[in-house]
Amino acid sequence: MSEVTCTILVRGRVQGVFYRGSTAAEARRIGLTGTVQNLQDGSVEVVATGRRSDVERLVEWCRQGPPFARVDELDVRWHDTPIRFPAFRTVR
Repeated sequence: MSEVTCTILVRGRVQGVFYRGSTAAEARRIGLTGTVQNLQDGSVEVVATGRRSDVERLVEWCRQGPPFARVDELDVRWHDTPIRFPAFRTVR
């Protein structure tokens, strides 16, 4: 199975609305590995590894996020080489 990794930077009202926890739960449900963390500027960074179609599903989920989130901007960067993670975890 060929894996890919992407970094998703999510801006908007994405801190204090359970964005990290919901993203981690969705990523695990899909079967991805990686990390999600709040950044100091108020955005959230998601790094996800898995089959491309599964990572793309998470990218689409991130466009909406959990019920109380408001996503204003989503920047997606695909990596040339997959990054290996043991599981999907929330940082900080």
